[in-house]
Amino acid sequence: MDSVTEAAVERRDEALAASPGRLLNRERSWLEFNARVLEEALDARHPLLERVKFLSIFCTNLDEFFMIRVAGLKQQVVARVAERSPDGMTPAQQLAAIRQIVLRQREAVFRCWQDDLLPKLRRAGVYVLRYRDLSARQRAWCREYFEREVYPVLTPLAVDLSRPFPLISNLSLNFGCVIANPDGGELFARVKVPDTLPRLVRLPPVSGAGQLEGAIHFVWLDDIIEAHIAALFPGMELIETYTFRVTRNADVEIEEEEAADLLATIEAGLRQRRFGAVVRLTIQHDMPQRIRELLMHNLKVGPEDVYEVQGPLGLSGLMELTRVDRPDLKDPPFYPRVPALLRAPRGSADLFAAIRQQDILLHHPFDSFQPVVDFIEQAADDPHVLAIKQTLYRVGPNSPIVHALMRAREEDKQVTVLVELKARFDEENNITWARALERAGVHVVYGLLGLKTHAKLALVVRREADGLRRYVHLGTGNYNATTARVYTDLGLLSCRPALGADASDLFNFLTGYSRQQRYRALLVAPVNLRARLLGLIEREVGHARAGRAARLVLKCNALVDPGMIEALYAAGQAGVRVELLVRGMCSLRPGVAGLSEGITVRSIVGRFLEHSRVYWFANGGQPEVYLGSADLMERNLDRRVEVLFPVLDAAQVAQIEGLLAVYLRDNVRARELLPDGSYRRVQPAPGEPLVDSQALF
Repeated sequence: MDSVTEAAVERRDEALAASPGRLLNRERSWLEFNARVLEEALDARHPLLERVKFLSIFCTNLDEFFMIRVAGLKQQVVARVAERSPDGMTPAQQLAAIRQIVLRQREAVFRCWQDDLLPKLRRAGVYVLRYRDLSARQRAWCREYFEREVYPVLTPLAVDLSRPFPLISNLSLNFGCVIANPDGGELFARVKVPDTLPRLVRLPPVSGAGQLEGAIHFVWLDDIIEAHIAALFPGMELIETYTFRVTRNADVEIEEEEAADLLATIEAGLRQRRFGAVVRLTIQHDMPQRIRELLMHNLKVGPEDVYEVQGPLGLSGLMELTRVDRPDLKDPPFYPRVPALLRAPRGSADLFAAIRQQDILLHHPFDSFQPVVDFIEQAADDPHVLAIKQTLYRVGPNSPIVHALMRAREEDKQVTVLVELKARFDEENNITWARALERAGVHVVYGLLGLKTHAKLALVVRREADGLRRYVHLGTGNYNATTARVYTDLGLLSCRPALGADASDLFNFLTGYSRQQRYRALLVAPVNLRARLLGLIEREVGHARAGRAARLVLKCNALVDPGMIEALYAAGQAGVRVELLVRGMCSLRPGVAGLSEGITVRSIVGRFLEHSRVYWFANGGQPEVYLGSADLMERNLDRRVEVLFPVLDAAQVAQIEGLLAVYLRDNVRARELLPDGSYRRVQPAPGEPLVDSQALF
């Protein structure tokens, strides 16, 4: 650890010991972020189906929060962990605070769906009906659909002395069925709503008076099942049915040091995830106490883990509605740009010649992701290319990049791919691709022991007239052509020797036994990234004290690392202008007198998921900017392989500065973080023009 890092750590520890109130709670901060997603669902400026999308995303986000963050806190409580969070809360106190916030949000979700979106969808000709609202003809169709498509895949599981309570898989929707016992009393059975069928079942078109032309009708699958569920218990009297949904601990712990086969170990962990400890039980609000207690006893949860819901459970399933062909209810389509240097008929642009001419900076999704795909595809087909090396974190289904890498191996090129198997919730997909790559003869590695590889880079080695030349793509986002259409990210194509040499050294670090400690241009975690970032912040402090231009603008997804936060506090107190664009969690408390009154934090939530990480430093009038994969979290700085890379072209540095300026002027989608941890939507001043950064880009 160098002197800059040691000083920052010492300052952090002293400050935290003196006042835990210096930091905001990260769990509360995350819930505030998800509340901003819910605000987008409530925002009438969005087209109707886009609002439905935001509501679905809110519910999916909350599922993952319980599966990971709440699960972790519950484990700490069970293990009697006494350590407090940086803001001074015990795990039990955090769980209690989380529950209060989630209960408030639950009411807002119900009102948003039942009182706002549902009536407006109906007026627009999109009907999401409950079974009681169906016509006789629609009910007849549902009966036939149930018998043909649903009944064959349903399996009632009885609970009695000979048949124990069944395992309830993670995020499954279930019916608890109460049946009259012919010998007296009640029997209980569980029926799972099959996740192999669409949650929203589209009904045949309806014609007649009062029907809008082209109206679309849906009914919930669970409503269809409930209406016909008695067919599963012939000769018995079905008394009651109630739906419930289970959320389990999905934070799979991999003991890498003891894993002889990491691939097999992670596959086993994925199976465990389906049946981890229950962390949330969601039930219908009218479920009687005796059924609640039966579920709580068998699922081993307490009252604090039970959440009542009015209306359908699991509204993440609303995402199916966004596939409806109603462009009038969606955002207007936009067509990404292709940089002028690359504008040629598809497949005819010589990317390598273009990159030799100058670095190419891409801003997705406003700039097309296709040049990145073309970079790998041209490398695969180019007879002068000798080797391709690439990291893959989340690649998505039917990836054109993975297919190009396999084709490159068929063309007898050296191809090495680091597939990160521990990419949470993408493990199964990555295992599939890793095996396909291995079958094609690609050298597949799974990263370093104890470190998750999150860096985004590709290296192409090409033989040219003057010798070997290295081309690189470095980015802030994944090599995923699907998410590249909805995530904002930045990428750089370059053949600068320093970047190519650093990329080679980094791949040797990832695949071999290298202990590379020095890089020419890249900031690499866990090697030098933390120290270099702290050094850059300290440099701004030096400029401020010398009366030179001192300002830093940081854009990231999360800012929770105490050491970085203390360094930013110190910079602000020294006169550095500190402007932060943090989409999600932020533990820094801005606007506090004597601590952070010169620091501002904004969050932008809109049509696209803000995903790019940008670190801009005024540097006394000679700005420097770094882009990359790393957020300001302890895990990113210390327990992951991350890369920040410099933008070295002066015009592109100015371009990045212009992008940040637009984000900082946003007064449509931006919220400002207040000292108490809440957010306030930024309002334009009288006469000030509206600036929606994403729409402007």
